[in-house]
Amino acid sequence: MIKDILKRTVIHLLQKQAKFVLRKYNPKIVAITGTVGKTSTKDSLYTALSRFYFVRASQKSFNNDFGIPLTILNLPTAGSDMLGWARNLLEGLSLMIMPSHYPEWLILEVGTDRPGDIAAVTSWIKPDVVIVTKLSKVPVHVEFFGSPEDIFEEKGNLIRALKMGGILVLNADDEDVLSYKNLSDERVVSFGQKEGADITASDYEVLYDEENQPKGITFNVLNKEEIHPVYLAGTVGAHHVYHVLSAFAVCFALGEHLSIAAKAFKNHEPTPGRMRLLPGIKESTVVDDSYNSSPVAVEEALKSLSTIKKSKRNIVVLGDMLELGRYSIDEHKKAGALASKVADILVTVGIRSRYIAESALNEGMDESKVLQFDGSEEAGSYIQNIIKKGDLVLVKGSQGVRMERVVEEIMAHPEDKEHLLVRQEEEWRNR
Repeated sequence: MIKDILKRTVIHLLQKQAKFVLRKYNPKIVAITGTVGKTSTKDSLYTALSRFYFVRASQKSFNNDFGIPLTILNLPTAGSDMLGWARNLLEGLSLMIMPSHYPEWLILEVGTDRPGDIAAVTSWIKPDVVIVTKLSKVPVHVEFFGSPEDIFEEKGNLIRALKMGGILVLNADDEDVLSYKNLSDERVVSFGQKEGADITASDYEVLYDEENQPKGITFNVLNKEEIHPVYLAGTVGAHHVYHVLSAFAVCFALGEHLSIAAKAFKNHEPTPGRMRLLPGIKESTVVDDSYNSSPVAVEEALKSLSTIKKSKRNIVVLGDMLELGRYSIDEHKKAGALASKVADILVTVGIRSRYIAESALNEGMDESKVLQFDGSEEAGSYIQNIIKKGDLVLVKGSQGVRMERVVEEIMAHPEDKEHLLVRQEEEWRNR
């Protein structure tokens, strides 16, 4: 009870400070929402926009009532350390009183776990640009809403909050996302693969090293008569194209040179836990997609795996997808059917993922190639023993399953985990 009261008090004070700071410095705000791709879109936009402006982006995946004020105030999370939160409040007070070189642009992720989350944020944040990445028919957190349509409506609050003269950036390949244009009279800029989008892409290709292991992707970004080649090192997945396209769409809408934005991606660092390529033990390669999971994200990850030339074996490690409510069993079974098409060995982690294993077996996978574990550390320890040179290992699961622990067990350089993996903060490691 006391802890909850203190938490609500801290949130209230942080929001008060953040509101004051926004009024004082009046930065432009980009707000990003969607079922998947928010953090990678945020990171891509930061890479591009930083070439033209002084920009600050959300740390990690700060997208809630705590995280958004922390981004505005440029403060770290203090976890369960109340003294840390007290120091944060003092730092926020200093920013309110003292002059500061404040960013021209803020890039904020805006997520929703429960009804009313985004409506609460837009009661005090009015974005200049809104980006909607992608929606799914069965979104994560759906168990806390009446239906997927209710989540669609909740996210629509962000579009309604767009400032007069603002810019709405929409994924033209997602009909549900594109329908958000009906909620605003402001300028719409679209991105996607379909003809008619303002910013499109072509010639997606996975690149390989001398050992025939994937090392990155390349593609062209197109706008009218312009063609801009982009190279992303250390990651795979055609869905990353959309993150970059949305960044180009914002730069295009602001009248910036897209050729400069394209060059910025030569130094772009992949987002941890989002299809990031890591050297694995025994000269294997790990595709670390351990940040979170949902039906649409699993489908994208498995589709991406199918586009990579096989050197040896594909080992697919899938953990539970949480917060799916009544859709959980069916969606895990669908994931199992998809995995059976690309996996030479399938490893599942968690109680819900038993339905993934069951479905893969029903699709004809050999029983000896389907392994089931209750926990991520146990799974990681076992996988260590079966990995061979040239194997490609995809690791994915919801936050609560802690699939980064699997990655830690099989990555070639675990001493670099704090920089390379998700959830390496002390509070997470102690859970």
